Amino acid sequence: MHFRQPYLYTPHILEEKPMAKIVLIFGLISGAIAAALMWIMLAAMKSGAIDLEHGSMAYVTGYASMIISLSLVFFGVKSYRDNNGGHITFLKGLQVGILIGLISAVCYAASWEVYYRTGGSKFMQEYSQKYVEHMRQNGATDAEVANAETEMARMTDLYQNFFFRFGLTLMEILPVAVVVTIISAALLRKREILPAVLA
Repeated sequence: MHFRQPYLYTPHILEEKPMAKIVLIFGLISGAIAAALMWIMLAAMKSGAIDLEHGSMAYVTGYASMIISLSLVFFGVKSYRDNNGGHITFLKGLQVGILIGLISAVCYAASWEVYYRTGGSKFMQEYSQKYVEHMRQNGATDAEVANAETEMARMTDLYQNFFFRFGLTLMEILPVAVVVTIISAALLRKREILPAVLA
C-alpha cells in the first residue's frame, strides 16, 4: 500500500504551484503600479501641481493610487478561482489576497526607500514646516504650534532609522490591502460574481 501514498498528495501539491505563481505575478504587477503612481505623485508635488499645504488633496490622491494598484488583488483572487474549478473559499481568497497585497506593499515601501535615498531625505523636514505653517494659518495657539513642532521634530529623528521608515511606509498601504482583500474574498466566493468564460 505504500506505493500509493505519493498519489494522495499530488492534488495538494498541484494546487500550491499555481497559487504561488498567481500571487507572485499579480503582486509584482500591483507593486509596479503602486511604485509608478507614487513617483508620478511625488513629481506632481515637486512641480506644485499637488501642494502639501492642502493635505486633503495629497491624502485623497495617495489613497486613490493605492486602491488603483491594489485592484490587482481582486483580479489575482479571481484568477486563482478561475484556475481552480471556478470555486474559492473565503479563507483561501483571504490567503491569496493578503499575499498579493504584501508583495505589493513591499514593492511600494522599497520604491519610497529609493526615492528617499536619491533626493527625498529632506521630505520630513519640508512636510513638518508645511504642517506647522498650515496650523498657524488656521489659528492654532502658540502652545499648540510648539507641541506640534516638538512632535514633528521627534518624528523626523525617528524617520532617519531605516526600519522605522520602512515599517511606517508599509503601514500606509497594508490597511488598504487588507480592506481590498476582504471585499474581494467576500465577493469572489460566490460563483455568480464574474464567472470564468469558458472557450
